[in-house]
Formats: sequence, C-alpha cells, structure tokens
Amino acid sequence: MTTITIDELLEATGGTAVARGTRAVTAGLTTDSRAVAPGCVFLALAGARFDGNSFAAEASRKGAAAVVVSRLEGEYDPACTVVQVADTLTALQSLAKWWRGRLEPIHVVGLTGSSGKTSTKDMTLAILRQHYNAVATRGNLNNHIGVPLSILSTEKGTEAAVWEMGMNHKGELAPLCDMVQPHIGIITTIGSAHLEFLGTRDAIADEKCTVARALPKDGFMIYPALDDYANYIAAQTDATPIPVGDYHAPVQALNQRSSASGTTYTLYIEELGEIQVTLPVPGAHMVTNSLLAAAAGWKLGCSLEEIAAGLATPALTRGRLACTQVDGFTVVDDTYNANPESMKAALETVAALKGANNRFAVLGKMGELGEAGIAAHADMGWCAASLGYAAVVVVGDECAETTALCQAAAESIPAMLVATPAEAAAALRQLIHPGDAILFKGSRSAGMERTMYELFPSLQNNSSK
Repeated sequence: MTTITIDELLEATGGTAVARGTRAVTAGLTTDSRAVAPGCVFLALAGARFDGNSFAAEASRKGAAAVVVSRLEGEYDPACTVVQVADTLTALQSLAKWWRGRLEPIHVVGLTGSSGKTSTKDMTLAILRQHYNAVATRGNLNNHIGVPLSILSTEKGTEAAVWEMGMNHKGELAPLCDMVQPHIGIITTIGSAHLEFLGTRDAIADEKCTVARALPKDGFMIYPALDDYANYIAAQTDATPIPVGDYHAPVQALNQRSSASGTTYTLYIEELGEIQVTLPVPGAHMVTNSLLAAAAGWKLGCSLEEIAAGLATPALTRGRLACTQVDGFTVVDDTYNANPESMKAALETVAALKGANNRFAVLGKMGELGEAGIAAHADMGWCAASLGYAAVVVVGDECAETTALCQAAAESIPAMLVATPAEAAAALRQLIHPGDAILFKGSRSAGMERTMYELFPSLQNNSSK
C-alpha cells in the first residue's frame, strides 16, 4: 500500500486530520512502532500488553507520513499527519476493505478450515505462481488483524491472492470475508477444533460456511468430497460446488504411492485430463490438501503442467509434517499446531512410513477443545496404541487431558508423562536408535519444537538460517 494519498487515508478510515503534515505516503502500513520506515503509515492498535497510541508520537519522529490513533498522546512531528479515529482496529479493517477494492482486477481465493489451512494455502500459492503474479497470507496471519495486514501488504498489479481466514468464535468469519471478497472459496475440513467456543461441530460447520455464503454466483466453492459436512457446504453456497477426492469428484488422486519423502499420484481433473504429481510431503491428508489447491488452480486457468509443477515445489510453512533425516533418524516436524483430526492424521502418516524400525510419538496438548478435551486426548492415546507405536511421550504434566492420553496409551504400549522439553528429550534418548522415526506434534501453545530441538539441535540451527 504505497500509492495511497492522505485524503484517501482519511476517506478509507473515516478519520479526522487532527494535524496535517507535509510527508507523502511512500511506504506501506505497519502496526509495529519498531518497524516504522520513512513514508509509512503507522496504525496504533491497542492490545492486552501494549497500546500503540503510546508509540505514535515516536513513530512520527521516525519519519512516518501519517499516524492513525484513537487517542492523542505526546508531541507529534509537525511533518506527520495525525489521523484520529474512534477505533483503530475498525479503521484497519475499513482501510483493508477499501484497498481490496483498489486491487481489482485480481483473482482472490479465500480459505478456511479446521485444519490444513496453511499447507493448502502454501500449495495453492505455489500453483498460482506458475501462471500469475501471486501472493498469499504470510505464515498464518489469518485473524482479524492478520487478514487486513495481508490485504494491505498486497501491491497494485498483483494478479492473484490466497488469503487464509481463521476463527475460533461465532461471527468472526463474516468481517474477514467482507474484506477479502473471494471469488473462490476453499474449506479444508470441518473438524473439532474450537469446540470450546462453538460447542458443536454443527456450529463450527455453520461458521466455516460463512465463506461459502460469501461467494458470488459465478464463483467456485472447493471442499473435500468425503468430509462429513460436504453436502451441507454445497447447499450453503450460490457458487458452483467443486468437491475433490472422491471417486466421482471432478478432481481426484489416483494410484497413490507414499514414502517418507512424499507421495506420488496421478492427478485427474475433468476437462484437463491426467498428469503425474510428486508431492514432497507424506500423508493422505496432505494429498487432499493438494487436490483442493489443484482445483483452485484449475478454476483459475492453470494448466495440468503448471499445477503439477506447483505441487512439486511448494514452500510449506515450517512445522507442517516435514520429514528430515538426522543422524540416522527420521524426524517428523508437525509442531505448528494440533487438533483431533490433524493429530490422528499425523499419527497415521508416521505409522505408514516404510523403512522405519520403530515409531515414537512426542505429543503435546491440543487447545480450544473445552469439555471435549479429555476424551479427545484419550482417543489420541488409543490411536497411537492401535497404530503400533513403540512408545508415546507426552509433555506437560499440568494438563489433565494430556495425562488422560498417557493413561489410555499405557495399557497397550509404553507411555510416559514428563513436565519439560528437556525431560522429554532425556526420556527419548533411552528409547530411540538410528533407523527409528519420531513424530513431534502439539498445539502451538505446547511448543513441541523445543523438545525436538533439545534432541536434535541441528534442526534449530537450520531453521534459523
């Protein structure tokens, strides 16, 4: 967002120019006073720990062309325009919606789901970049702040965008869809994540389908054909439904062959034909994610060759089922997040890896499950036991649900509960040998990568490069 004028900034935010400076906007927008660059717009968000209004004067002295505040505080540089609004978050979202309109013509994919969002986003971007000047959400900046920042970081002339939208409460997707204005929607899954706040899977499905309802009649709604809510998704949209993955779906994966390094399959897309695809990540759920991405590429005019090339080289966000050979071990890093569906998928994926001597799971808690948490964690214990894992190590003895998981698994396989990453690493050192495969998995708050790095420090060194 480098081409906005001060008058347009006032129009888009609905703000008042308390002071009119002389600087023009020549850089983008930031909400971090440490990242202020000459010519940028600094928007002062107020959070639980910091109030950006307290740093706005400093931002003006660093060369910001304009600051957007809800409260005046300190001495502002007279060359900086000071815009006052009633609420800076509302102003941020209004500005993003205004900027989204200025990006036309642009192809926009709006993506949500209980799990698999970021991997599907990464794959979709990789495909679209074979054909377009395309951008996507950075990392998982997919909430009420991250989505508008993603939109505002998109420059005019961008031909396609993949914007991920997350939620954990009812009503959160509607304002995100209003900003994103997608033509193509993707729902990756409707699972158990966020049961704590929404109560039932039906309520989760209804909220996720906000994306389906936001699509225009000439749009496309893409979703897994085998999802429990597939028919419900199709019924919620005026756009054309595009199911993927079933034997009668227009997008299918045939003749799948998996290994620790990934999956090879024949991609079938009606109207286009078939092509061999090599996906550099294992797991049946990752194949489904790739089909969702392929469907988006198909409907945006990508060729079979472009789709296959994109799927072969996606820049997947760290911590998404990445398999690495370290000192003779197969280390599976799926540490970014977890819910019951993704936990089960990861356990099944590692259990199916060929060539490993023994398989171990190092698991942390799953968040936002509410009263369903104890049963969900216990189920993961039974899942690991039924899949033949040699042992399970659970990190975090403050968590009753995690203890339940351990107790469930202990009846069939060795299982232990430890308090810290260092203790988990020490326990594993007594169990594992070269040739074994080790899965690290848990919700973001569990920080399971710390256990992985304690045991395999070279992975931390590589991730920081």
